[in-house]
Amino acid sequence: MVRKLLVSAALATGLMMSPAAKAEVSFKPLDKDPEEIVFGIISTESTSNLKSQWLPLMADMEEALGKKVKAFFAPDYAGVIEAMRFGKVHVAWYGNKSGMEAVDRSGGEVFVQTSKKDGSQGYYSHIITNVKNTNINSLDDILNCDKSLNFGIGDPNSTSGFLVPSYYVFAQNNVDPKKCFKTVRNANHETNLMATANNQVDVAANNSEQIGRSKLKAPAAAEKVKVIWTSPLIPSDPMVYRKDLSKEMKSKIKAFFLGYGRLGDVAGARKVLDGISDGLGLFMESNNTQLYPIRQLALFKDKIKLEKNQDIKAADKAGKIEAIDKKLAELAILVSHK
Repeated sequence: MVRKLLVSAALATGLMMSPAAKAEVSFKPLDKDPEEIVFGIISTESTSNLKSQWLPLMADMEEALGKKVKAFFAPDYAGVIEAMRFGKVHVAWYGNKSGMEAVDRSGGEVFVQTSKKDGSQGYYSHIITNVKNTNINSLDDILNCDKSLNFGIGDPNSTSGFLVPSYYVFAQNNVDPKKCFKTVRNANHETNLMATANNQVDVAANNSEQIGRSKLKAPAAAEKVKVIWTSPLIPSDPMVYRKDLSKEMKSKIKAFFLGYGRLGDVAGARKVLDGISDGLGLFMESNNTQLYPIRQLALFKDKIKLEKNQDIKAADKAGKIEAIDKKLAELAILVSHK
């Protein structure tokens, strides 16, 4: 066990940051615990929808901590990541890709993850189209790349809306979306689903959580879309706090999440959880290791992009690919020691 921990720690030191993150200015350290906790929410839907889902949980968190908890919303995922980086956000709900960016660039640390009501800890990325579009029923129907289709992809920091389809749908099929489709536009999950339902885009990236929520909150729109591709299981969303909060503050925050729906007003908490996304279950213990599969995906995608790049000298390309292969091998060891 000790050897496993030492191996993991040694390898993780060189892997927890992407090259882009290493080039960034380091995060701004906190002088002390904040007087009020600012809770960041990534923009998967409209702010009004997200407020109705998350503000009740924040009110309960405020009562449990005895400290003001303020919501922070941004028009894109990067806004929450950057706000955490500069100490303006202290706790946040992320997807795995944006969580990875927060850990690498913003002094973040994963402490719990979400689950579903049945206890499962994962969800799926989807490619969707309008149910009346009989010409599109599989990936083959959209990857002929005749530039006749309008495609809606997710926020660049979205796991299910961007990273997963970028790798599994496009990179593995040697397709550049910008060269394949008539237009490619970035939007959140809710916007992409509604755009597909209303024939404003022909195809879009989405996920099982948004489709499930739309079936509950916007059933007429949900009935107008069909799924033509489903990804492998994606780990449930991480909750991330600033790692330089005091141990006492981190312990209180973590205790709140792990106790929520388990202790105290169980029925009230579970009702709140049921209203978030497509219905959340209890929060589960987690840490930064849940990001390893996402790091592997990001590295694979970088490798494929490098291999296709004709503008890099062969020797330089070989060196960069070798460096990625080394990181992937190290990650494989980390995953095997989880």
